[in-house]
Amino acid sequence: MSPRLISISRCLPFLLWVGMAWLCMPVSAQVLPVVEEAESAAEQTAEGSAESQSDEPASAPPEEGRTEAMIAHDDSAEKQGFIVPDLDLFIPEGEFELRLHRLIDRVSFEGQVNYNFVDGDIRAFLRYRYYAYKRTYRFAVFDTLEFRDFQNSDEFERVRGGLFLIQWPHSYHHRTFLLFEVDNITTNRESSQTNGRVSNVNTFVRTGFQLGTPDDDRSNAIVGEDRGEIRRLFTPYRHIGPGDWGFTGAVTWGFDFLGGEFDYLRFEGETLKRFELPGSSFLFGRLHAGTFVRKAINPAPSSQDPRDGLLIPRSEFFRLDGRDNLKGLDRRVRGTEELHTTWELLLPWFVNQERERLGAQWQTWYWVLYGGYGTAGFDREVYSDLGSYVADAGFGFQSSFKVKGYTLFLSALLARELESDADLEFRVSLKSFH
Repeated sequence: MSPRLISISRCLPFLLWVGMAWLCMPVSAQVLPVVEEAESAAEQTAEGSAESQSDEPASAPPEEGRTEAMIAHDDSAEKQGFIVPDLDLFIPEGEFELRLHRLIDRVSFEGQVNYNFVDGDIRAFLRYRYYAYKRTYRFAVFDTLEFRDFQNSDEFERVRGGLFLIQWPHSYHHRTFLLFEVDNITTNRESSQTNGRVSNVNTFVRTGFQLGTPDDDRSNAIVGEDRGEIRRLFTPYRHIGPGDWGFTGAVTWGFDFLGGEFDYLRFEGETLKRFELPGSSFLFGRLHAGTFVRKAINPAPSSQDPRDGLLIPRSEFFRLDGRDNLKGLDRRVRGTEELHTTWELLLPWFVNQERERLGAQWQTWYWVLYGGYGTAGFDREVYSDLGSYVADAGFGFQSSFKVKGYTLFLSALLARELESDADLEFRVSLKSFH
């Protein structure tokens, strides 16, 4: 690896923590409006509405059909000049995530820290975003340390890198993306070392387009920064209105020149649809697919793991398990080919009410019926092999409530893989919103 890349990778931890400290500093109420409303306004200005002749961000109109979980605000702390962090807690994964935002004029700064106190994984991100009139620019640096994919806790993979993302909003529901990213991957596990090297460089370009609302975090991760995705247990956290739908497609090219040591070409796509049902109920359907049309062979693999036999970073392989995929799987399923669908039926218990229970004001409660079906593997024959498909199902709820002026969202799901002896998976998400 070149001395310049080594110097950059050594500076990343310092840059990340300095950025987080700067974000925590108080800022005057005149400089910091409500972050989410201002970012939305800036993005709408960047989309170049034909009616607007001014370069200054306008007030964001209320979005019709936004799900209940996305419209509550409590900005009293921000009005006093403090930045209130976004907090997420994931159980049983044992993950805790903190995000800090600061918006000044057309420039947004964000710091993010994710810590898994079960596996010991830790991630830190620092982002800079500029809202121009016709496009949006984002620069980010990150440093991640992960143990979860290895059986021995002494074995790790560390990824340090930077990215540059450009977004062209053609309209409120249509936008395209272009991403450039350089990762320095370090591991002490011999079977994961490409060509016997402890440190490897992954350089890639990603381009894609998105149809649908701009605040769909999962879709934004497909076309942009996948490590920084805001994960949710259920789809209604996304900004999908009644009857709305969305589609996202992206192609990623990892090349083995300009310092890169991997060689692959990956396609990924996802479609999402909301169906309205009687009694204020609704159904979310999601279909996700991915494939590698090029996957170079590792000339000297040191294990029988099919992932080690390919010149592809482990983070780029598709996974069938997880909160964004088949939520009831209690085993890891990876591959270069993947196809799955999930369905969530939401049945309201009460909506837009104030029910005093357990020292909190409960505002909204939905019961959720969940089901999923899909497959993943390293050969395209998995698509026609019905025996490779797995199904899961579960039952849960999603609710919003207030405690001492803070709005919190609680989601829980009890699910399991069908036709197997697998154990039940219990997943909980707790998110703050301000």
